[in-house]
Amino acid sequence: MFKTEYHFEVKKRDWLLVVRLFGEIDHHGAVTLREDLDRLILKERPRRLVLDLSLIEFMDSAGLGLLMGRYRLMQDIGGVMVLSRPNQRIMKILRLSGMERFMEIEGVGAKGEQEDEAR
Repeated sequence: MFKTEYHFEVKKRDWLLVVRLFGEIDHHGAVTLREDLDRLILKERPRRLVLDLSLIEFMDSAGLGLLMGRYRLMQDIGGVMVLSRPNQRIMKILRLSGMERFMEIEGVGAKGEQEDEAR
């Protein structure tokens, strides 16, 4: 595992890529984060990308756009993307935006209603 200066950690195993995001996903950092994630995804070409949101404290519309773009990129390369362990506040944003209807979301993390048994 390594931590980048752009607030994420990466674990890779076979065709699985797990990216744990930290802090805030807002318009200030979304562009750089998007570029770095795209570069990582295109280099590794995972079949399954898990974005661990358990340590995300804030997300605005730029964050939603970031998630949507990575979802589309994974579809384009024939993979799937999963959102993992969003807290209740982030889950509310995902619900209000309608993302939970088409994105797989594994459990609700810290202070959440449920935990994913498969962790």
